[in-house]
Amino acid sequence: MRKKIIGRVWKFGSNIDTDQIIPAEYLVTDDEKELAIHAFEKVRPNFYKLVKQNDIIVAEYNFGCGSSREHAVRALKGLGIGCVIAKSFARIFFRNAINLGLLVVEADIVADEGDIVEVNLDENIIYNKTKNLSFKFKKLPNFLLEIIDSGGLINYVRKKYQV
Repeated sequence: MRKKIIGRVWKFGSNIDTDQIIPAEYLVTDDEKELAIHAFEKVRPNFYKLVKQNDIIVAEYNFGCGSSREHAVRALKGLGIGCVIAKSFARIFFRNAINLGLLVVEADIVADEGDIVEVNLDENIIYNKTKNLSFKFKKLPNFLLEIIDSGGLINYVRKKYQV
């Protein structure tokens, strides 16, 4: 199981809705790599060219609000996002993230775009390595971490129950 995720921060504000994450015209596929190409394209053109594996999105409140589309999570996974940290998440986005195997952490942290952040799941601490700051977060239940680590709920069930 992944115990630490280290990545560069991409900052977003409050009320980032699923239409901003992946515009509706790209919902004709569920291919993560194809969706990734269009992630945030209307608010940050060419974002997919800048993001690296395990980069971390840090947002304010209500991240993932709007429609219940799973495509938003699939686009973030296709980008290689290692974790989304937000002060709060839209409930359906949070569930979709868990179900599809994307780590999401509710926390209020100080970070600027480009900072290097480490999410330590053993200690429930987020370290901003750039600013030398640390922030506690509420531990995710082990079964949720197992689902995320399995790559999502379907993979978890297949693995656990050998279906």
